[in-house]
Amino acid sequence: MKVSIGCDHGGYDLKEKVKAHLIEKGIEVVDFGTNDLSSCDYPDFGIEAAKAVANNEVDKGIVICTTGIGISIAANKVKGIRCALCSDLTSARLTREHNDANVLALGAAIIGHLVALDIVDVFLSTDFSGLTKHSRRIEKIKAQEENF
Repeated sequence: MKVSIGCDHGGYDLKEKVKAHLIEKGIEVVDFGTNDLSSCDYPDFGIEAAKAVANNEVDKGIVICTTGIGISIAANKVKGIRCALCSDLTSARLTREHNDANVLALGAAIIGHLVALDIVDVFLSTDFSGLTKHSRRIEKIKAQEENF
């Protein structure tokens, strides 16, 4: 598996922990930054990590900012991205099973790093259910995306 990761200064410390965790598990990580705690803009990094997913350069993406909200909004502007902000294991599992989310957003100030690592593991290990009702709903989202 290959995963893109991106964050702003508010997500930097958590990004580094997630990145180390993934590498330890043998997952290849493509890091789009940021690479320090200097103030920066989350769209610059979240959009690049999402583009790597949309362009099939990686299998999934993870984006992190202070709350996870801004960077998830930015990632979702990339065509083909279904980025879900998760702060619990059930949401991480269900967004994969029901929404086939391809990017995970985390809020570094909202959840602790141990919970974040568990969320990452659940997100990356859960498959899309493939149920007709979920596929139909995703297709409606894709069709709407084509209108803009």
